[in-house]
Amino acid sequence: MKTTIFLAVSASLFLMVSSCKEKQEDYSEKTEAEEMALSKEESIKRGEYLVTVIGCDHCHSPKKMTDQGPVPDLDRWMMGFPANDPVPEVPENAVGPGRWVLLNNDLTVAVGPWGTSFGANLTPDDTGIGTWSFDQFKKAMTEGKYKGMENSRPLMPPMPWQSFAHLSNEDLKSIYDYLKSIPPIENVVPSYRPPSGAQ
Repeated sequence: MKTTIFLAVSASLFLMVSSCKEKQEDYSEKTEAEEMALSKEESIKRGEYLVTVIGCDHCHSPKKMTDQGPVPDLDRWMMGFPANDPVPEVPENAVGPGRWVLLNNDLTVAVGPWGTSFGANLTPDDTGIGTWSFDQFKKAMTEGKYKGMENSRPLMPPMPWQSFAHLSNEDLKSIYDYLKSIPPIENVVPSYRPPSGAQ
């Protein structure tokens, strides 16, 4: 009798454990399939969310000054440093190792020991990322390559590509899809400037 009860309990436990495992596997397979089947609209919506929480507009959108400080200028959303704006003069000896890192008043220009970098145009205009493939975008975001080109210079601070290298392919694709969906703005951002005295 004890043997029969032991066998019945053992068989029941085995069936419960194996059925739980099957359900878990089914769920994970369904989740992966559902993620892979994101519609273009869902991908764009997710990209908008990611661009917002990551704060891409902090450096890539000109600002308007308000009582609460600078806010993104939505008419110039993600166009980078405005090509027609003057670059503010940097006080002599203000920047360098052990000194200051400076930003202009709308946060689209950064000056530091690396030189002067400008927030890039991320709109789908040809002067922005309009001609970029997803692979170029991914290389820029995860490897820090200028314009996503293999033999190009590195992206300069404050672009935190080292952090973005940890984004999933799905997240990168969603960000790319969103940026390709926003209004294009023609704006040729100035080129990176090495620090004074650099070769």
